[in-house]
Amino acid sequence: MLKKALIVVTSNDKLGNSGMQTGWYLSEVSHVYSHLKDSGFVIDIASPKGGIAPVDKGSLKMDDPINKYFAEQMISGEGIPTVALSGEDPENYQVIYLAGGHGTMWDFPDDQDLQNIIKSIYERNGIVAAVCHGPAGLVNVKLSDGSFLVEGKEMTSFTDNEEREVGKDDVVPFMLQTKLQSQGAHFIAGKNWENKVIICERLITGQNPQSATSLAHAIVEQYNKLGENLRYQADDGEASDIWPV
Repeated sequence: MLKKALIVVTSNDKLGNSGMQTGWYLSEVSHVYSHLKDSGFVIDIASPKGGIAPVDKGSLKMDDPINKYFAEQMISGEGIPTVALSGEDPENYQVIYLAGGHGTMWDFPDDQDLQNIIKSIYERNGIVAAVCHGPAGLVNVKLSDGSFLVEGKEMTSFTDNEEREVGKDDVVPFMLQTKLQSQGAHFIAGKNWENKVIICERLITGQNPQSATSLAHAIVEQYNKLGENLRYQADDGEASDIWPV
């Protein structure tokens, strides 16, 4: 069976009305992409709008060799080429991963295409993973029984304390930890900037950029553990040629 993962990044490059630039966070994409690819996954990258998805320029830390290689191979101009979520068929994927970056706080929570894809993959026994501000995409996702996906599940995300420490608590449209808790999540917060990953069966979440590599390993380990339960009829096509394979 072809192993396929969909990585989703933000299309938003503006930090609200602050005038500051934002986007997706490089290490939260590069490290997960690298490990999934090395583990045999075919990977597609999508965003709400499609086209060039903007990278958070503050995340371009090229002393990290994985970041450097990914940026050299993948980044074009201001960001990375993506396909639009509206054109994605969730039945093609066993894994969906929501990368972070503050931009997600504006365009992930109310994106109906994203909600439908997450719901479909999860209800077909697939893995849903997210790190840092990526769990903004889990906000408002409801399952077929009407319950929130996060309800009753152990999980984490960028914490309210971390948001305050970076001085964005008065900029973001809502506090992510608080919002997830309001939808029934059993939120587990580590210390600020602690590498923390929570595995709740097929929901895997990481707290911050420091958690991205561990989260990538958790995705692969959980995928291998679930084995035959991941019964998808993923297509036999290749990833789009806008990404190296």
